[in-house]
Amino acid sequence: QVLLVESGGGLVQAGGALRLSCAASGRTFSSYAMGWFRQAPGKEREFVAAISRGGRRTYYADSVKGRFTISRDNAKNTVYLQMNSLKPEDTAVYYCAADPQGGVIPTTRESEYDYWGQGTQVTVSS
Repeated sequence: QVLLVESGGGLVQAGGALRLSCAASGRTFSSYAMGWFRQAPGKEREFVAAISRGGRRTYYADSVKGRFTISRDNAKNTVYLQMNSLKPEDTAVYYCAADPQGGVIPTTRESEYDYWGQGTQVTVSS
């Protein structure tokens, strides 16, 4: 069992930045691929970014590429999402997720992630 707790969400103006954090419990965090997803009001949850267990491989949705950066600190059992140049369309609840099977090659598929955090709200005003 892995417990994930997100933090760092909030209200920011368009063009601003936020850094989300996701703290994980357990001793096997460094063996999991990790991902960030988001769900906007009235829309389905969508993939944002993913990172391999060692941090060498990262994947991004086209909509955030060049603006968002995913990283992790295995010593702190934490994964981060640095979000720059935020747009109103980035407004959503952001979730982190853990994929115990996909350590080396992170996946963009939501169904592959077994553990999820409770989410943190990000609101970007225009």
